[in-house]
Order: sequence, then C-alpha cells, then structure tokens
Amino acid sequence: MTDEILGERELEALIGSWRLIPSRGGVFELTVNGELIFSKQALGRHAEPGEIRALILQRLDDTFPGWRSQA
Repeated sequence: MTDEILGERELEALIGSWRLIPSRGGVFELTVNGELIFSKQALGRHAEPGEIRALILQRLDDTFPGWRSQA
C-alpha cells in the first residue's frame, strides 16, 4: 500500500509527511487533514487494492480542485 501511494509522483507535492501508527485489534483507519475517510472497523472489511489511493485522490480533488492539471 505504501508503494502505491508514495510511488505517485503527483502526490509528492501535496503530501508533506505521513505516519503509519501501529495499533491493536486489527484497526486500520485513514484520516486526511483530521477527517476519517476509511475505517476497517466501521466497514468490517479490509481495504480493496487501490481503494486507499482512490480515497486519497478524491480527498485531494475535493480540497485542491484542478490540482491534477497543475502537477
């Protein structure tokens, strides 16, 4: 999953840093700018391949309209 996100050259300019925080009990949550956008616990399933990347791209589209044409 990290390669999928960090290998995206377009995202380098928009992601200043990121942290993977270990947890217990199989918890996996993705937050962007403090907003929860994926929760394994709430959905009762693992993220599908490409799903996390798509959620990040959607959040960037919402936050920075037109960013893809400028990257």
